Amino acid sequence: MNKTQGAIAVFLGAASFGILSTFVKKAYEQGYSLGEVTGIQAFLGALILWILWIVVARTKSQKKYPAKSSKWKIILAGVSTGTVSILYYKCVQLVPASLAIVLLMQYIWIGQLIEFIFFKVKPSATQIIGIVCILIGTVFATGLIEEPLSSFSIPGLIYGVLAATAYSVFMIVNGRVGNDYPPIHKSALMITGAFLLIAITLQPVSLLQSETFIGILPYGLLLAFFGTVIPPLLFAYGMPSIGYSLGAVLSAVELPVAVCMSYLVLHESVSWMKWLGVIFILLIIVWKNIPKQKSSNPTLN
Repeated sequence: MNKTQGAIAVFLGAASFGILSTFVKKAYEQGYSLGEVTGIQAFLGALILWILWIVVARTKSQKKYPAKSSKWKIILAGVSTGTVSILYYKCVQLVPASLAIVLLMQYIWIGQLIEFIFFKVKPSATQIIGIVCILIGTVFATGLIEEPLSSFSIPGLIYGVLAATAYSVFMIVNGRVGNDYPPIHKSALMITGAFLLIAITLQPVSLLQSETFIGILPYGLLLAFFGTVIPPLLFAYGMPSIGYSLGAVLSAVELPVAVCMSYLVLHESVSWMKWLGVIFILLIIVWKNIPKQKSSNPTLN
């Protein structure tokens, strides 16, 4: 895969993530619960990935991987994926989708904070400036300038920040666990772990009822394809050819896509000041990452 194809793959993968909150809101409008929404996504996502892996494993053209890591370690790592789904979809349930995605994007600086606390990776002056700028942009993008804090769901805001924290942990874990497995196999194992977490904690037993399962199936398929199957595969194939820095820039398309979907489909109010905040955050992400693409080290800290 050349660099252009890799960039397109990452761009489309991030855009797929961006439309999830709209589908989740639509499912909630039909009366489905958090457990049902997260449960059907994880179940169908794992099922589709395992089917894809069985098909791919039968071909002789696949790249050979050493696969020395324990499968259970990868499944356990998938708990971070399930945690993100639970916290983020709970946030979407309590606040506008356009606000939820802005809260999720706080993983950019939370991840750097986690690396500093646990891995002693000190942020550079440029990174600190970027974090401050992202926080300023967040104040505009969330509408805190226009509306008092009391007008927002405080539990929703907390769930959003917790989702961003879980997403940061997922990215750190995903980069360190299971890299000796084929991308499809690794994704199938991780989503299996996510499904086990959701099944144990939320216990969506209502999905066993045929009426509920058939009714939520269209939403489940959309969420599984655009949230569980397509993005991980496109990222796995596209990231190696473009480098993580450019990949981080392209991945930021998730933010405007989510806000546009919430405005066009859900008819949520998105003021010019919120758009200004979104654009400002995107510019900071580009500024933080483009210079690194020119260096020999593509790692994003």
